[in-house]
Amino acid sequence: MKLAHLREKHNELVNQANHILESKGDQIWSKEDQAKFDNAMDEADRCKTQIDAYQRKIEMETEENFNDANDFRVDGKKEVSDAMRGVDIFMRKSFKEMSVEDAMLIRNTMSTTTSSEGGYTVQTEVAQTIVDALKEFGFMRKEASQITTTMGNNMSFPTSDGTSEIGEWIAQNTTATDADVDFGTRALNVFKAGSKVITVPIELLQDSNIDIQALVFKRMIQRIGRLANAGYTTGGGSTAPMGVVTAASVGKTGTTGQALTIIYDDLVDLIDSLDVAYLENGGKPCFMFSQTMRKVIRKIKDTAGRPIWTPSYDAGIAGGLSDQLLGYDVCINNDFAVPAANAKSLAFGDFSKYMIRDALDVSLFRFDDSAYMKKGQVGFLGWARTGGNLLDLNAVKLYQNSAT
Repeated sequence: MKLAHLREKHNELVNQANHILESKGDQIWSKEDQAKFDNAMDEADRCKTQIDAYQRKIEMETEENFNDANDFRVDGKKEVSDAMRGVDIFMRKSFKEMSVEDAMLIRNTMSTTTSSEGGYTVQTEVAQTIVDALKEFGFMRKEASQITTTMGNNMSFPTSDGTSEIGEWIAQNTTATDADVDFGTRALNVFKAGSKVITVPIELLQDSNIDIQALVFKRMIQRIGRLANAGYTTGGGSTAPMGVVTAASVGKTGTTGQALTIIYDDLVDLIDSLDVAYLENGGKPCFMFSQTMRKVIRKIKDTAGRPIWTPSYDAGIAGGLSDQLLGYDVCINNDFAVPAANAKSLAFGDFSKYMIRDALDVSLFRFDDSAYMKKGQVGFLGWARTGGNLLDLNAVKLYQNSAT
């Protein structure tokens, strides 16, 4: 079954589910209504699983064979900066193949601090391109705040929580009370993330029509982007970013028997564990959890038997809409733990209070030794530096499954 047909079928099933929700309104649902809705959503889930499988298959084939190389062609009339040309030469040619002019261009546009090891710290223009692309990748980055620094030195970010502060009624000719603002700091250090070695057939390097930079950078960004998202989610803060799950506190723990589940009342309690200041005054709180938890939550009904989940579909997502739960947007992040004993499997809050920091310190290595040449390949390895931390510990609360 073709991918386009699967997407069409998925959207049709979700539309059916939405139609059931709208047509029943406030009426109490019958068992038949519940079964019809659940069947439509279950079938939509199966379609989505097939869609994801097709996409993973395409990606794996691309990784192994680089069949998508023709998607990266350079327009012969396009003007290319010296920085980009320097990177292109570095990626296509070994040092012994370079002319004097080639070597000078590389040295003029890229740092040579690691050239003896086959690597360069790429010029700012190129590094900015990579960092900007990383900003568009990953589930956490869609909700978090982001900054970029030119250096990767350790950094403490100032914080201040005023949710418990209050003014005073004061009589005439009475002195106002002092109430100093409390300031704190949260570490916002960056950590080195590697892409693993990306192997490219020599034939592609020799084809001047192939945009090797785009080919390698795309794979580099995907790999580092996935790694970084896991760090922003569950990292420990010592060798990886401080993840939001690690930093945030538990707002609701499931009662005994909910090691694999969550109930309607838990969701209500979790929402109300967040200070009202984050629910109002321009805040944008949302839910974040994995697809596995989504399957659990989509089965939850209210007292009238109506699902509490409001589904969206591909066209809606493209238009800026998303699934909703109890009136709040949902962000699916598969780096969250699946429901299990003591698992912190769901979060709710204002994720813009999580800050991601990227450093313009990107290194690129080329490997053309015998380990790769005997396979007719050249290897490339990218390093980037990124970090993150929850700056306001009261902005996000977690749901933790019960121990048993």
